[in-house]
Amino acid sequence: MQKSEVLQNTLQRIDGKGYKAYKDIQGEYDFGTYTLHIDNVQSDPFAPPSRMRVTVPQEQTGFPENFYSNKIRKIAFEDYLTRKFARAVSMLNKGGGKGSDIGIDRCGQEILQRTSMLVTPEYVQARFVVGLPAKGRTILGSKAKGILFQDLPDIIKKALYYKNLQKDDILRHLNTAEDQQVLRDALKKRGLVAFVGNGSVLPRESGISEKPLSGKKTIPFQSPAEMETTFELPHTGKVKGMGICEGVNLVVGGGYHGKSTLLRSLELGVYNHIPGDGREFVVSLDSSCKIRAEDGRSIEGVDIQSFISDLPHKEDTSCFSSENASGSTSQAANIVEALEAGSELLLLDEDTSATNFMIRDGRMQQLVSKEFEPITPFIDRVREMYNTLGVSTIVVLGGSGDYFDIADTVIMLSEYLPYEVTGQAKEIASKFRTERSREGKTEFFGVRKRVPGSGSFKLPEKGKIKSKGMNSILFGRENVDLSQVEQLVDESQTRTIAEIFRLLQNMDQVGNLPLGELVDYILQLIDSQGLDRVSAFYGKHPGNLAFVRKQEICAAINRYRKLQVKQ
Repeated sequence: MQKSEVLQNTLQRIDGKGYKAYKDIQGEYDFGTYTLHIDNVQSDPFAPPSRMRVTVPQEQTGFPENFYSNKIRKIAFEDYLTRKFARAVSMLNKGGGKGSDIGIDRCGQEILQRTSMLVTPEYVQARFVVGLPAKGRTILGSKAKGILFQDLPDIIKKALYYKNLQKDDILRHLNTAEDQQVLRDALKKRGLVAFVGNGSVLPRESGISEKPLSGKKTIPFQSPAEMETTFELPHTGKVKGMGICEGVNLVVGGGYHGKSTLLRSLELGVYNHIPGDGREFVVSLDSSCKIRAEDGRSIEGVDIQSFISDLPHKEDTSCFSSENASGSTSQAANIVEALEAGSELLLLDEDTSATNFMIRDGRMQQLVSKEFEPITPFIDRVREMYNTLGVSTIVVLGGSGDYFDIADTVIMLSEYLPYEVTGQAKEIASKFRTERSREGKTEFFGVRKRVPGSGSFKLPEKGKIKSKGMNSILFGRENVDLSQVEQLVDESQTRTIAEIFRLLQNMDQVGNLPLGELVDYILQLIDSQGLDRVSAFYGKHPGNLAFVRKQEICAAINRYRKLQVKQ
């Protein structure tokens, strides 16, 4: 490790030289109260910015051990410090400084495990990027010196020292995250799959903002008395709200009354949320999975015969593949793949489902006999899935009362307020008998395990792997489209999946383990060795990754068009 003066002198020496001379500053520098690691220097001004880290000993930061005493608090604390670092950069920029040259991973409404910040009993380490300044391709050494010797120390002082942060604000962030996880972990013991706390604010500010709606239009959530339950949480104490039980649950109501808003909140209930989000006490089972129709997606070797069989030309649906799936086949595959990934709660919205997959009414059954209809609709499998596999569902409906017959609970949304109307729904179902007949020639087949082929993830020479925003991964020449994987919430999660694809290229387990077990193995690596483990920059600077669930990793692999599997 070199003294900081060496870095200062190097910047003076290379001032005015060609941009490649910046490579001379790579290394580690002792700044007295912290260490600066310049891990990777960009090759030119238009290349991705340079990767750097600062390591501050805990005796300098002054943070108490109870801020990172367990996994959930540690993740929340690292999230908090990342936000403070980003805020300090933003404030510096507003003040006319050079903060715009410094960047750290952006955090949204969710509290995610990230590689942008690492807290250990020995030190705090921030991982960030710096766009090293130039005029054309000529180094601006004095400006770089200002960034690294004036702006960066100011950011570190504001974001990474306990004495400059508000203790109550930190504890609120950590305690809120811990309470949410305790609440989520307690669902199964109560026979619940989801919970929505009273007072929650579910609507968002706009279609392009995940911040909560505010003002006079805000209607806080209030549980129906029949569904209200109470949890005792470590920090908040008693929390009351609507508990949604295991089984088949329907959410009904008129258009624009909050059905899809409730479902969207439950989709994201797999994540902890920041204080003030409005959905702090909206939680669902960790394995919850949103299901939708997805026209055009690829499917490889999925057993969808429980839903679709006897296709024309005798196409085998016990090992179904398609380069361009229809709405019904894609939705069937999405369900089976979710079960393969271990999901215990499926979330469906009528608006994003294939109509012929969800139901075939009595009149249509009369016109088109079953021998000419290969689809066994979801309505005729959903009860069976719960009885045989223990998989629960929450289905948003606005147009099909036939589901009343098989529902355990019916919730009606009216002006964003829920009402328990199961009794009324059952009475209507009894009074107005459906004209349809139950379909399904066989029992539910369950799930056949699939083993990804060992050659699936081999890239051609010089092939690249990179994520493009939140919804796309480029793997060689193949684009993996994740735009319909609705529980992804952060670009850094997509980057993590891209890194997992890179990891899969040389893993001995590929070709030997079923898909679910293969992903479990990767998640065990992450759990034991940290999220850094999957990064190409492992040991140096993996500063822009975020944790992603098994469901989304499997979803990405399943949408890779070069995937090969054997059952």
